[in-house]
Formats: sequence, structure tokens, C-alpha cells
Amino acid sequence: MSVFRIRFSRLCLIFCVVSLTLIQEVIADENSKGVWSGYISGQGRGFWQSPQFDDQRDGDLSLAVEPEYYKDWDNGLRAITFKPFVRLDSNDPERSHVDIREAHYLHVLGDWEWRVGIAKVFWGVTESQHLVDIINQTDLVENLDTEDKLGQPMIETTWLQDWGVVQFYILPGFRERTFPGRKGRLRTSLVIDTDEEEYESGAEERHVDWAVRLKTQFGPVDLGLSHFSGTSRTPELQPVLNSNGGVDLVPYYGLIDQTGIDLQTIVGNWTLKLESILQTRKGRDFTAAVGGFEYTFYGISESGADLGVLSEYHFDDRKQDAVTGFQDDIFLGLRYVLNDAQDTELLAGGFYDFDYSSKSVRVELQRRFSDSWKLESELQMFSDVASEDPLRTFHRDDYFQIDLAYYF
Repeated sequence: MSVFRIRFSRLCLIFCVVSLTLIQEVIADENSKGVWSGYISGQGRGFWQSPQFDDQRDGDLSLAVEPEYYKDWDNGLRAITFKPFVRLDSNDPERSHVDIREAHYLHVLGDWEWRVGIAKVFWGVTESQHLVDIINQTDLVENLDTEDKLGQPMIETTWLQDWGVVQFYILPGFRERTFPGRKGRLRTSLVIDTDEEEYESGAEERHVDWAVRLKTQFGPVDLGLSHFSGTSRTPELQPVLNSNGGVDLVPYYGLIDQTGIDLQTIVGNWTLKLESILQTRKGRDFTAAVGGFEYTFYGISESGADLGVLSEYHFDDRKQDAVTGFQDDIFLGLRYVLNDAQDTELLAGGFYDFDYSSKSVRVELQRRFSDSWKLESELQMFSDVASEDPLRTFHRDDYFQIDLAYYF
């Protein structure tokens, strides 16, 4: 296996070539005055419990680089962005990978915006799970929290009006989810073979998806309505016999339709949030929702620090058949923001599963030391995880992680 993992469909590669050709032409323009920025990060992760499976280690080191080139002209009505990403991991070959997070051209024409290329789109308002966020595929080898996303080829059209924004998406070229390999921690008990993925669509990764989203506001309420039709970003993992007579898991990507709603309103110190989806696949419908609040105590110290109290409830009517594990769970957390020059912020929270009585805790701390250096630390723990709980596969994978990044 090669050192770096690069997985692009043919349509994705076409978008890459077109986008990079356009960017190269602009950069070559002697009048171009684009800006380079980005970061280089060193990461260390340690597990204090012995691993469950052979070939796993108690820790690993990795290096990540994400430069970004941005250039706009014509009074900001046209712009290009190019943002590649590279990670090299000391232990898991599947975590060593290359991706193009963004490589797109933006053109603004009156009430319309057009974006063509590879891009990242975020939908949603809740803290602990983003149900409606479906455009980009999850880069699961980066982190278990599903916050990191792969770049998605797209043609995006945005219509701007006083009453809101309507966005249309054509999504040619599907991106497969990344998974930790045999040597990686935080993996399933059976190895996931990402070279033998299967699709419901005969076009496989060449199936063209589409989506539409409306964003508007009613008084203090921000409302988002969305619909997606295409290949599911969340695969089913099906057991198959491998060439050695053992059993591996193969991702199966079905076709779905998903309608979503997200709401957020701020009333005094309260921020109320809700996300809900209705998803249909082969006549099988299910609904899921996550909703709750954040109450903020402002200026609790002489430094002007803020303390937020968070609570969100998760529901999925598939019950124990839900692949996410968030079928009947509550999230409780605290957000402490110092509001200092170093942008110091602490986020701590935990999940409790009412069906399995399983618990998990996550603590994140970040702080800048100058304009160029930033330190982030992360603690993840699992406790009393029931044998039937999907999180059972991680019950020996408590870890502490440190990222030191240099920004340029």
C-alpha cells in the first residue's frame, strides 16, 4: 500500500483538473496578487489502555499540512480558492492521506452567486450532532467527532433575496468515507475494506446527486429547510469473506432522499436549537432529531469570561438499529470562553445513552500563543459501554491528544 491514501472518482478528478487549471492561469497572471495562508500541525495521540486488536499501538504521531491560496478581483465579484490537505501518520497507512478540501471558482452576478469546483458546505445549528449536514463526506480518519469533511465536487447556485437565500447544488462525483485501517485505533472490531465498496446505483460513484436549501428568518428565528437526493454519505457495513478466509466489512452506499429542517433562536441569554430529518431509502422511512439549548452567563469574571451551559437530546426512531448510536441519548456540556487575546476556549461535554446506560466524555481546550502558534488538546473517554452499544468497539480507546499548529 502506498504511503498516502488518495481516493477520487473519475468525475472528482475531472473537477480537480478543471479547477486547478483555472487557478494556475490566475496565479500565472502577472497582475494577480493572491494570498497564501494555512497551517502546519504536529499531532500526538496516546491511549492509556492496551489495544483490543493485533498491530495496534499505544500511541501515534502525525504531521498535517493545509495551505490555502485565495484571490479575488473585479471588486470581489470573482474569486478563486485552492486548499489541499495532507496528513502523514506514523502508524496507520489509512490515516496517511491527501485530499483537496477546496478548489473552486466563485462568480457574483447581481442577486446570483455561482461556485464551480470542489468545496465544503456546512448545514446545521446544533452542537453535538449535525443531522442535516449531508453535502460533504466525513473524513473519519481525522477524528471520531465527524467534524472533518472531504472536498465535494459541485456546481452551486445561490439566489440572494431580502427574505432569504436559496441554494441549489449539483453534485457530480461521490466521495467514499475514510475509515481507520487494521493498525489504527478507534476502528471497528472487523476491518473495513474500502477497496471493495458497493453501491445501490449502477452508476456507482458517478451517480449525480442534487440538493436544495432555503435559509430565511422569522423575527428572532433562523430557519433552514433542505432536501437532498442521491447516494447516502453514511454506508451500511456488510460482512464478507476476505481472501484469507476471514471476515471483513464492506461499505454499501444506498440511494436516499433526505428532507431536513434546522431552527435557531436567541432570546436573551438563551440559544435554542433544533435539527430534524426525514430520510427515505428503498421505501424505508425514518426520522431523527436533535434539539436543546445553550444558556450563557456573560462576564462571570473580571476578565470578561463567558460560561455557556449546553444540553441537547438525540432521538432516532430506528431505536437500536440506528447506525449512529444516537437513538435515545442526552448531551450535557459546558463552554468556557475567556475572551482574551489568546482566544482561550474550553468545551467539555458528555453523552448518556438511556437504552444502554453507556457514557462518554469529551474535553477540548484551545489557546493561541501568538499570531502564528496555536495549541489544541483533546480528551476522549468511554465508560460502562454496553456490549450491544455501537460504541462498544471503542471501549478500550480512551485517548489524550495534542495538536501544535503553526499558522502562516
